[in-house]
Amino acid sequence: MGQLRRDPIVGRWVIVNVEKPKLPEQFEVTKHEFTQKANCAFCYGHENMTPPEIDAVRPPDTLPNTPGWAVRVVPNKFPALRIEGELNPEGIGIYDMLNGIGAHEVLIESPEHEKNLADLEVGQIRDFIDMACRRAISLTGDKRFKYILLFKNYGVDAGASLEHGHGQMIALPMIPKNAYEELEGAYRYFEYHERCIFCDIIRQEKQEKLRIVCENELFVAFCPFASRFPFQVWLISKQHSPYFCHMSAQEKNKLSEILKCSLLKIKKVLRDPSYNFILHTSPLDIKQAEGFHWYVEIMPKLTRVAGFEWGSGFYIVPTPPEVAAKFLREAEI
Repeated sequence: MGQLRRDPIVGRWVIVNVEKPKLPEQFEVTKHEFTQKANCAFCYGHENMTPPEIDAVRPPDTLPNTPGWAVRVVPNKFPALRIEGELNPEGIGIYDMLNGIGAHEVLIESPEHEKNLADLEVGQIRDFIDMACRRAISLTGDKRFKYILLFKNYGVDAGASLEHGHGQMIALPMIPKNAYEELEGAYRYFEYHERCIFCDIIRQEKQEKLRIVCENELFVAFCPFASRFPFQVWLISKQHSPYFCHMSAQEKNKLSEILKCSLLKIKKVLRDPSYNFILHTSPLDIKQAEGFHWYVEIMPKLTRVAGFEWGSGFYIVPTPPEVAAKFLREAEI
């Protein structure tokens, strides 16, 4: 018999297989094959194959759109939204429309084609995080944008269309539904308890120690109690903060360390699976921010979302987070 578990933030229910957990070796994982290096627009010497760079981590004696960079940001060549223009809202009866205004940027993690975040040195990951913060702060200065989403698709099964490691940042003219539900859930908890629900989750996870994967002085990584997917991991700051881009230098260092630790453990235990990496952060200047707490979510692509999930909103999780966390925690890296 499965066990029903409720997400305490948004109220979503999941079904967890606690009787016969699926083990890491029982998941089918697509092998990553690198074939596009010769024509890769993200490699050194191919800078003219991308739109002109927006920003980069590079030595001061190198010019934009030339080799020498460590992290590079360019506009997405095929953007979901475009930065030029006005929203011009309009309606047709009950239907609302806006022009497709936003920003869609690509953050190239490093010039090394076959290396992903897990393979980079901590300092290189720190450069990537620095750049993500820099771009988020810049985009929030545009009053047309209400929410900044940072995400990464690693591997074909996770939706990656290019092999070379990269993240993406999209600025939206409204708060997306998933983020809004989290903000509302966190704010309701804060109004009733006068405490942050994420801080309470951290406190309980540290007490129970069943789902923790790794931790350092400032961050903890754990498999959430009501995980939607097997081996899902959250990375969350022990210090309350609604905004990712407001991290101190020390926080960025410690986030880089625990991100590398978590990704290496996932890579080893699950044989380098595809995954989605999503940043959950508060929009600026809204009342719900007081009870929100930013975090990073890593979701290995080990199962498929099918009819039951789409029809019910429930997720079936074949490996309990307690079991997943034990495998990850005990993995030597």
